[in-house]
Amino acid sequence: MKHQELAALLAEPTTPLMRAALRGLPPKTLETLATVADQAAEQGWRQVIVDRVRVCADEQPGDAPQAVAAYFTTTEQQTDSGTPVCWSPFIAALAPTEEMPDLRHTETTAIMVPVGEAARTEEDFADPELTEALQRLAALDPPQHDDVLHVHLPTSRVTRVKP
Repeated sequence: MKHQELAALLAEPTTPLMRAALRGLPPKTLETLATVADQAAEQGWRQVIVDRVRVCADEQPGDAPQAVAAYFTTTEQQTDSGTPVCWSPFIAALAPTEEMPDLRHTETTAIMVPVGEAARTEEDFADPELTEALQRLAALDPPQHDDVLHVHLPTSRVTRVKP
């Protein structure tokens, strides 16, 4: 089987052929496959984040210093299953140096934003590909409230850091 044919089958795991192939595998093999698939998915979403941040950095005005890193902070999103912590779809800072900027909030007052209004803000102003990648990454590797996502453009690395 050619690489492209295998990729097409894996892209549609609900096809009868793929379901039959998976059913024939022993449980340990399926667990290993699931782990490898999760790791590959996480890496794929991290690459989408890097690519979208790079596009944003390239769109900065010509007199702005070249960005080396981008930072994302966490937010809470109310869903049917609760209020999980996830990554904000908006870049908290684009930094021209390796030094992490001060990302502390300047106020301690929290303001509740109606769910519909928050969703409209994301639809109107957030990069949809970046938003999806951040949401998927948060689902695979949930952040804590004080985590910061660091995107290092020269190395294309995406790491979670504590400020």
